[in-house]
Amino acid sequence: MKISKFKVVVLALSISLIPFVPAQAATKYPSKIISLSPSATEDLFALGVGKFVIAVDDNSNYPSEAPISKLSSFNPNVEAIAKYKPDLVIIQNTATKSAAVVKQLQSLKIATYIEKTPSDLDGLFKELTDLGGLTGKQTKAKMVINTIKVARLTAIAGAKKGVPVTFYHELDNTLFSATSSTFIGKVYADFNLKNIADAASKSDDGGYPQLQNEYVISQNPKIIFMADAQYGETAAKVGARAGWSSIAAVKNANVIELPADIPSRWGPRIADFYRFIADAIKTIN
Repeated sequence: MKISKFKVVVLALSISLIPFVPAQAATKYPSKIISLSPSATEDLFALGVGKFVIAVDDNSNYPSEAPISKLSSFNPNVEAIAKYKPDLVIIQNTATKSAAVVKQLQSLKIATYIEKTPSDLDGLFKELTDLGGLTGKQTKAKMVINTIKVARLTAIAGAKKGVPVTFYHELDNTLFSATSSTFIGKVYADFNLKNIADAASKSDDGGYPQLQNEYVISQNPKIIFMADAQYGETAAKVGARAGWSSIAAVKNANVIELPADIPSRWGPRIADFYRFIADAIKTIN
């Protein structure tokens, strides 16, 4: 079968008119990440990008495989950070001179993510969503968020119901506490617990008032949650404080030592904290 010259020309012309569509370059995600936040470190590993984390601050002790370093989350050193040649640095907005540090890092062409302290779960979910977007783990971020939501609802549903029970959350043995306006305070509020720190809070304490010994005794909390147990405080030491033996929580052995670090961080393990509080409430005498 012969093909005419005319048909050959038309065929060649048709092929030449097919538009050229260049292949889109794959999105490049960071592969040398530094986290200067214990909470962000936990987020990154939960998102499945731990293998791309090359260094974390000296307080990022979880998970165990996190590459802990001498880098400080409170006083970031640009020169020390730059030596790692990272392509993404996560820094807390509460760090010393955080704005200046970020500016210096950006001048070195190092991308940064400024972590803002969340006041509620929505703030945590935003951080997970942001980090998921930055690392190409959007779907995983949604899964982690959903896991936290389910754990929260399950824990609340399984806890005791009834009249609000008063409690005192102790940050340290100088009696600093956290009100219901804080991230951790809102977890307790979800269980219908009444926070004695709320009435003692002042406009300039940021939701973390320092209570007086006499005040705690007068409020007679039925539960004492000890976030400072990891620093050596015990239920026995609390009961030995002057005047505290009369407090209901002490008399009824409802002084609860909290797990290390989790109450002071916002991250995936907040699901564990919800379950812990639900279980603790069930044992209240």
